Amino acid sequence: MTDAGAVLRVGVIGVGWAGQQHLAAYHSLPGVRIAGIAGLEEPVRAALAAQYGVERHVAQWEELLDGGDLDAVSVAVPTFLHAPIAIAALEHGMHVLAEKPIARTGAEADSMVRAARTAGRVLDVAFNHRQRGDIQELKGAIDGGRLGRPYYAKAWWLRRTGIPTLGSWFTRAELAGGGPLVDIGVHVLDYSLFLLGYPAVTAVSASTYDLLGSAGFGSNTESSKSGATAAKTFDVEDLATVFMRLEDGGTLLVEASWAAHRADGDEFGVTLYGTQGGAELIVEDYAPSGSLRIFSDDDGAPIATRVTSRPGRGHDAVVEQFVGKLRSGRWREHDGAGAAELARVVDACYRSAAEQREIRLPLQS
Repeated sequence: MTDAGAVLRVGVIGVGWAGQQHLAAYHSLPGVRIAGIAGLEEPVRAALAAQYGVERHVAQWEELLDGGDLDAVSVAVPTFLHAPIAIAALEHGMHVLAEKPIARTGAEADSMVRAARTAGRVLDVAFNHRQRGDIQELKGAIDGGRLGRPYYAKAWWLRRTGIPTLGSWFTRAELAGGGPLVDIGVHVLDYSLFLLGYPAVTAVSASTYDLLGSAGFGSNTESSKSGATAAKTFDVEDLATVFMRLEDGGTLLVEASWAAHRADGDEFGVTLYGTQGGAELIVEDYAPSGSLRIFSDDDGAPIATRVTSRPGRGHDAVVEQFVGKLRSGRWREHDGAGAAELARVVDACYRSAAEQREIRLPLQS
């Protein structure tokens, strides 16, 4: 696609929750036509094809790419398939929007970035949490100087029983790349660095634990402990905690859990301390808008201002921005390098936990 006014022909690979978000977002945009769907779940795929008026829907992603009639594809499949599908699509001359995380490892992510640069096509990654209204509101407060210079942040995404099905690809390191750190923790890392202005991470010190999931506690399909789980079906962490040093002298702490003896439900958020003020955002059970407070000082008197925000647009905004990048024609500016850097940070965290020491970045081979 070279004509900014031409109809953009897109395909979606994967028909689970994420793929369905991409389909709905593309369908809402003018000048975009969903020209293909690939997914193994035939009843779901057929229903989605009928819903969006898509004639071409196939089981295998290779068949969809070989059709040669797509300008771009969304890749919304298990993580171990991100790199092979994205690279193949880029080599077919298609732009790619991949779900998070970009890949299982930094090396896989780097191979995707190289493929995008070689093809001269866009490689983008769907970090939808930074599109939340409360995150955007907090970003505006920071950029407006209400916190001064932020120097300390603590961010988290914690679940009590949120393992995405024991024994699935999510709980196998070979297929997922890791547990909650690479799954939901990468969202936390992304929105935190977004809020802080993208300082580089220079060192990490991490610990990971697998004490609950391996004992059968924490699956989101179970209400109680059901006995030990085979190691081959759960060989990832269920809790990760990371201390990160930033290039500007700041500090970022990240916590991510799938299973922990804490309050029921999901909670994510961030606490920020700055030279002129602070902030706290807490989101419980995926509320459209979280509790956001800005802390300041008036001649020695503490002030806590509650800030309201509209719900964000999530994947709608992600897909709209992706399409905007394609229409801009400045494709080489969007090669996925930022998401690959996050993958290398996650690599360093897992290495730190395994070796029980601080790891400095960039990683040395």
